[in-house]
Amino acid sequence: MLSWEVLRREIEEVKIAALVLAGGYSSRMGRDKALVLWEGVPLLERVCEVAARCCPQVYVFAPRQRNYQERWGERYSFLHESNPGQGPLVALSEALTQLQVEDSAIAWILLLACDLPQLDAQFLQRWSAQLSQLSPATLAFVPRRNDRWEPLCGFYRTAVLYNLKEFTQQGGRSFQHWLSQLPVEVIPTGERERKMFLNCNQPEDFRF
Repeated sequence: MLSWEVLRREIEEVKIAALVLAGGYSSRMGRDKALVLWEGVPLLERVCEVAARCCPQVYVFAPRQRNYQERWGERYSFLHESNPGQGPLVALSEALTQLQVEDSAIAWILLLACDLPQLDAQFLQRWSAQLSQLSPATLAFVPRRNDRWEPLCGFYRTAVLYNLKEFTQQGGRSFQHWLSQLPVEVIPTGERERKMFLNCNQPEDFRF
């Protein structure tokens, strides 16, 4: 098993930032799920803490910035979602556009939903370390489960923005459809890794 120091050096070969999406309406949860506690820690904070162990910079993309900046503004950067409610694919497009202005040197982003309480930094670190080995033509590095992509726990080249804008401007909103058209490398996963994909959308998701 590679040590964290070796993994860190390999990750630093590619400039990568984490992007955490926190812009949903939480209609099924009944309240802002980013602030719902999991083992005493708000979901958003939990995800950001894991992301910070994998990437030197963590961005939170949300329309409700004030709610989060008061708590975590000193630790993470915030980007404002100006057109919420359009789904995560449109959110990704707007966030990537802003990131180009923030830091044009970022080559990859680790995209995460804010409601993934079982993320494991070790798995994400190992996946991050593989980015430098991918073909230059590969635009995304994403897990699959049961023949479906897990797009909100994956890696995207920032260069994918042109393709993404074209897709969304034509009315595309499905991550599954969009990824099926891209040169994507599949992240192999076993049962342990797949536990990370549990997302909490409603109160019942916390009772297991």
